[in-house]
Formats: sequence, structure tokens, C-alpha cells
Amino acid sequence: MAFKTMSLLLLLAGLLICFAEAEVHHHDFVVTNKNYTRLCETKSILVVNDQFPGPTIHVRKGDTVFVNVYNYGDIQITLHWHGVKQPRNSWSDGPEYVTQCPIQPGNNFTYEVIFSDEEGTLWWHAHSDWTRNTVHGAIVIHPAEGTILPYAQPDAEEILILGSWYTYDVNLVVVEDLATGSDLPVSDAYTMNGQPGDFCNCSKETTYRWSVDHGKTYLLRIINAVMNAELFFSIAGHNLTLVNQDAAYLKPTVTSYIVIGPGQTMNVLVTANQSPGQYYMAGRQYYTDKAIFTEYDKTNVTAILQYNGDYDPPTAPYFPNETLPSFADYHAGISFRNKLRSLTEGDVPKNITTRMFITAEQNQLFYNFSGDVIISLAASLNNVTWINPWVDVLQAYYKNMSGFYTEDFPDNPPEYYDFVSEHLPVNTTQSLMGTKVKVLEYGEEVEMIFQSSNVLNASEDHPMHLHGHSLYMIGAGGGIFDSEKDPKSYNLVDPPYINTAALPRDGWMTVRFRALNPGVWLWHCHLERHYSWGMNTVLIVKNGPTPETSLRPPPPNMPACDPPVDIKQKTSHSSHMKQN
Repeated sequence: MAFKTMSLLLLLAGLLICFAEAEVHHHDFVVTNKNYTRLCETKSILVVNDQFPGPTIHVRKGDTVFVNVYNYGDIQITLHWHGVKQPRNSWSDGPEYVTQCPIQPGNNFTYEVIFSDEEGTLWWHAHSDWTRNTVHGAIVIHPAEGTILPYAQPDAEEILILGSWYTYDVNLVVVEDLATGSDLPVSDAYTMNGQPGDFCNCSKETTYRWSVDHGKTYLLRIINAVMNAELFFSIAGHNLTLVNQDAAYLKPTVTSYIVIGPGQTMNVLVTANQSPGQYYMAGRQYYTDKAIFTEYDKTNVTAILQYNGDYDPPTAPYFPNETLPSFADYHAGISFRNKLRSLTEGDVPKNITTRMFITAEQNQLFYNFSGDVIISLAASLNNVTWINPWVDVLQAYYKNMSGFYTEDFPDNPPEYYDFVSEHLPVNTTQSLMGTKVKVLEYGEEVEMIFQSSNVLNASEDHPMHLHGHSLYMIGAGGGIFDSEKDPKSYNLVDPPYINTAALPRDGWMTVRFRALNPGVWLWHCHLERHYSWGMNTVLIVKNGPTPETSLRPPPPNMPACDPPVDIKQKTSHSSHMKQN
């Protein structure tokens, strides 16, 4: 009887799979320059399909999307599908000089974007220079046909993309700053769906507005596309129920605000249950750097939630004065993140085969140029500052080309010291430049313990993003990681399953994952200034025992690799020149 019951269940499961067969979608993304006016000034920016933010991609769980990118802009570009695991398909992941060389102006390339277990909200963005500042858009992943949401179906939904705005050509300024060793640009404003909002110059007439009906519940999909800042976000008078992060479900968490880092996505339920009127949706930077550094973007970005119907509008929308934390409210940031749990028990790796202890720090590089010593800012993981090769790592790995990277990224820092001290010695500031990767066997269970280091008194939160995988974020805390005490606090039952995890300032964070996706995958801090300075490395997951567990062959017409011309390439090339 049991055998017959099992056979029937398998048959029904097979029928359901047939009915829920994944779909294939096709999109054309045309990249061009277009003039936009913000903050009283007009400039040319790079956009996709004449839209800023760019077009939204809608799929169901398990679908595949082919995106043909035509680069009619004035600079080279690549696109990345943030949080999409791309099983066995590093070729379409997108980071320049890691999985491909850039698409040059006048050329095109078709990405094959393969969805697997993701369900919720992700996003796509440029992964070359600082171009993602304006080249980005949402990815909405609906449940597979025949399945339902783990919460009541909302009446409607809305997308809200948080971004940065610069009144100048930020790519040009970044090139200059990297060449001179200066600090990298601070944005002039943040944006919501491309608009700075009521509290910024020349912006009141174009503030983004979201119309709602009283009594209805909405799903708000929030994406942090900001270049260099975590943000607090709150809606005046309305609670948020967080149900999904990074396209994986969470236990519903009712909160008056969220903290969302660059690269992260969050789905919240909002019920329009207040008196009809207008209410600010507001965001401001969650600032975790030292108080002595005051040059950060202090603007309040706003959009307006407005009720439909007949009522006397207020003189000004209500502002979330009581629920939007202040810039440096560290307790609010930690308290929010400590609440998050996966909806169901996770399959957390417990038989660890590779354990790494990785420090994240800012650094200085010293160059001797014709007798003059030039000091340049840098960043590193385990004291290694990443340098891009001029042939992408994936191609070099697949074709067994030597001389473009080495397989010796260290599992530990070169030395242990008081990582959170405010008086670290000078010899901790200099890093080693290199293209060092970490190689993993297929199927390994990996634990990474990240330690934030206060080199240059510059410890701050680091939103760490791993391509091609999601991570179980099993623990985090302040101070130096204690290998005896801190593992006792790990959540091995229902930790958040995310692709971008926040390493706290002057603290530690532990993540685990299984290396089941063969290919070449970038790991980096999603603060663009740190990524530009080299706070990244690459994981190579070797092939498994079968064709189905091995990296696919490359697609035709991969972009050609030319001598280095991108921001980090220019830096690395000039660095080598200065050292010779």
C-alpha cells in the first residue's frame, strides 16, 4: 500500500511539473546616453531603453531570460543579474574581467539569465566602472505556476528603487581620484525611483508618488541600488511587515523601519490603514564610519504615499520623525538585523570542509614615481588588494591560460592583531596587490568568518556579496571573533538565506554555503568605493563528477578582451608602472 501511495505521489508531482513548465523570455536592452535634469543641473547619463531606472524584468520561478544588450553608449559596459545563481553559467554573470570582458561601444552581447530557486525581488545592474549608478532595474520573480505565496495575496504591488545621484560625470571623477590616490566621490543626493524628493533643490515638482486605496494591503519591493551607503527607510504612520529578503522568504517581521544595504532587496507588506492623506516614504544614510569623518551624503530622500479619494490635503505630507532612525543610530541597525529569520528551517551546512577567516580593511599603497612617493587609498581582503587581469578569469580558467591569476588567496590573514583597536601600527596599512583566487572542490561545505578591521580608523559596515550562490548568515557580533565563545551563538536552524550579508563595523560575521555551482564567481564588498579599491576576490568552484555538475561551455560571441581600459584596470596598470 505504501508503495502504491508513493507511486501516486510521484505521478502527481510529475504532472505538476509538466503543468508548471518554465518559460523562456526574450528582451532587448538598448544602452544609450540621454540627458536628465536633477538638482537644478542637466547632464548626460547612460540608460537602458530610454528609462531611468531601467526596465523591469518579470519572470516566474525557474524561468530563463535571454537579454540582448546593444551598447550604443559612449563607454564599455557589462551587466550583472544580482542574486540570480546562474547554475553552471558563469558566462552570463557579468562582472568585467572576472567572467567576461566588456561590451565595447557599437557591439552587442546576449546574456542567458537562468533562474532556479529564487522567488521574490532581485535586480540587474551594470558591473563595469561606476556605471551601475544609472544602469539598473528590478527583477520580479513570481511564484511558479500553480504555487501560492506563503502569505495572503496582496491587493497590488509597487517597486521602489533607492539610488544615488551625482551632478557630474562620476566615472571621469573616479578615474581621476584613483589616479591621484584621492578619496572617491560622495553622492549629491539619494533618489527613489530616480527622484531626490521634496527636500532637495529643484526636485519638489517631480517627487515620486505612490497612490493607494484605503483598507488595501500592498507588496512593496524595495531595492538598494545606492553606490556607497546603507539606508534606513520608513513610511510615516505605517508599519512594514518584512516577508522576503534577497528573493528568499523570511518569518514575517513587523517593524517601523528597515535597514537595507547596497545590493540587498526586501519585500514588505504595507496596509493603507491610516486617515486618508499624504505620507512621506523617507530614507537616510545609516552611517557606520567614524564620527570624525563627516563628508557623507546627509540628504533625506523622499517619495510620497498618497491616498486616493476626496479629502483636504495637508500643508505638507507627514514625515516619519518618530520611526526613521538618525544617521548614526548603530543600535537601530543592529537591532533590526538581529530579528531576521528564514521562514522555514534551512539546510545549513554542518560538515565544514573549508573554513576561512577573512579580514576586511581599508589600506594605503605607497608608490615611488620618479623619486616622489605617492600615497593611494586601497582596500583588501586578508590584506590582498585585487587587481583585474586584462583577460577575464573565467576565460583563463576554462582555457587553462597561465599568467592571469594565481590560486593562492589565503584562508587566513598574514597576522592576527587587535583588529578593532583605534591605534593600529603603520605596518597594518599596506596591502599586497595581486590576482589571487580561492579554488573549491565541487560539493565542499564552506564556512567564512569575516572580521572587520579598523586599519586607518576606517572600520564600517561591509555589505558582502557572493555571485552564483546564496549564503546562510548564521551569526554576527561586535569586537574580535572569539572561536570558543561566538560559535555557540550561531543560528543553525533558520538563519537568513541571502546573497548580500552585512559585516558590522568593528565586528565579525559568519556565513556558510555549499559549493554546488561550478564556475568562476566574484566575491566583493558592494560599497563601490571599496570594490574600486580592491576589496574583492574570486572563488573558482571546480566541476563535479558529471556533465550536469560541470561548467557549461561558453556561448558564441563572447566580447573580445582588449588591453585594459576600465577604472580598476587603469589603476592596476599605472600601479605596476609606478613600481617598476
